[in-house]
Amino acid sequence: MTHTSDSSGLDALDRAIINALVADARISNAALAERVGVAPSTALVRTRALVERGVIEGYHATVSLAAVGRPVQALIAVKLRAHDREEIDRFTRFVPDLPDVVEMFHVSGGTDYLLRIAVASTDALRNWVLDHLATDASVAHTETTLIFGHHPGTTGPLLPSGPDARD
Repeated sequence: MTHTSDSSGLDALDRAIINALVADARISNAALAERVGVAPSTALVRTRALVERGVIEGYHATVSLAAVGRPVQALIAVKLRAHDREEIDRFTRFVPDLPDVVEMFHVSGGTDYLLRIAVASTDALRNWVLDHLATDASVAHTETTLIFGHHPGTTGPLLPSGPDARD
């Protein structure tokens, strides 16, 4: 395997390690080393270096929201009344700590934020929007979209993309 770095500072081995960890973050170091074709000590040193450089930010468990009593998921588009820095900072700090918020994205375009929330029922969803957004003086408009299914991408951030990628 060539170890030439690209503009991101990642070489082919780094990319192979990252792709293997994206596919299975619980892979043992021995299995990782075998998958990428290096000694276990090399895999360990390189993985630790990726963590220290901030390339790998963490390892996460994916929880079934339905299994923990939160089967109703929604994306809520939020538009603020004004683009005042203090209000933006307050909203950005405040919302991720609200109950049932899975993710929050600060976005461009006609919407300022997208929130992904998971609640127990559609009644709980309505109440959540009323209690946390409709009553917030900085919120001008919300639009709620129910999520019927979630299908994460399968290629990872570093695998080649495009029509010829899987040849």
